[in-house]
Amino acid sequence: MIHYDRVMIRYGELSLKGKNKKSFINRLVQNVRKTLHDFPEIKIYGERDRMFLDLHGANSAVVIERLKDVFGIQSYSPVIQVAQDIEQVEEKVVALVQSQFEEGMTFKINTKRSDHSFYMDTTEINHYLGGAVLRNVEGIKVQVKKPDLTIRVEVRKEGIFISSETILGAGGLPVGSGGRSVLMLSGGIDSPVAGYLAMKRGVEIIAVHFYSPPYTSEQSLQKAKDLTAKIAAYSGSIQFITVPFTEIQEEIKKSVPEGYLMTVTRRMMMRITDIIREQQRGLAIVNGESLGQVASQTLPSMVAINDVTNTPIIRPVVSMDKNEIIEVAKKIDTFDLSIQPFEDCCTIFAPPAPKTKPKLENARKFEARLEVDALIERSIAGLEVEEIKVGQDSSAAAKADFMDLL
Repeated sequence: MIHYDRVMIRYGELSLKGKNKKSFINRLVQNVRKTLHDFPEIKIYGERDRMFLDLHGANSAVVIERLKDVFGIQSYSPVIQVAQDIEQVEEKVVALVQSQFEEGMTFKINTKRSDHSFYMDTTEINHYLGGAVLRNVEGIKVQVKKPDLTIRVEVRKEGIFISSETILGAGGLPVGSGGRSVLMLSGGIDSPVAGYLAMKRGVEIIAVHFYSPPYTSEQSLQKAKDLTAKIAAYSGSIQFITVPFTEIQEEIKKSVPEGYLMTVTRRMMMRITDIIREQQRGLAIVNGESLGQVASQTLPSMVAINDVTNTPIIRPVVSMDKNEIIEVAKKIDTFDLSIQPFEDCCTIFAPPAPKTKPKLENARKFEARLEVDALIERSIAGLEVEEIKVGQDSSAAAKADFMDLL
């Protein structure tokens, strides 16, 4: 059995970032470290054109599986590193081919030489190693175009790296390289997809979930945490903030006409989210609104709700139809969780006929019936914060006092 001692990571869009490339690479190193938080023995080196992980005995299968979701990685390979000694390379290449050989298999050697001081050029290395494989692996044949097995050999100053597998990464930009935003995370299909799409463009998200017991159950809260754990795979970890919202919803129910319940509820959610965003030094708010999908997502509704903040609102799924959103949700494995039948606070007290074209002046008038500042202050005082990490049971995430994290 071949033992891989390293993983070589190739960058995606980072290669286009010019003078900012170093900061992007440093961010990616941080994210990979968070993703592999339970492997302290792994050493990570972020270089200009490659990143390397020294496994030091870590379970390579788990590491390889975790890396597939980290944004900023174009591709990666488990590799064997040897000294700049062609005989050692020959030994490892032959063993690698023998370990994967099947009857009738074809192969080729593909060499890249970044260290041009090495005494053999790429053509010479290809011929030398290809000949060694043909002599030692009976029945194998060379095929330059579309071979069954490609052995990649990369000559670098620090050694020669050998691999037989290239795994596609998630692409995109390292999470956090595009700033921090707060995600309004419900238990539905759309908001986890919105969070995923924002993260793919480098946005670090903090998930905010509104919770209204006893109208919403512990299962609904756990579902939101489980959804967060799914998208945490793309950054390593996500801060999850639970907002107590029962009192506010009860007061809205008592004081606001039925047709404006949803509008005023969303205005209060937006106010609280913006306060959290400011405390967490975020730059924007992300939500899962898709234009025209439900009553609160028409343009008039958005105008009435956005009225409470000047903060930019990012809506990654705004122009997608439901089937397109579902397709992404299935890809990121959040769909089955999202359709679990546990109500969230967006669905309780929902009127049978909400206003699809609420008037801004009416929304302001009805909201003025509430003690807005006092209600928000009490809600903020009850915030609970958890850090949900990839590979961790979200139900066991450690809670922390909100103010300690500011």
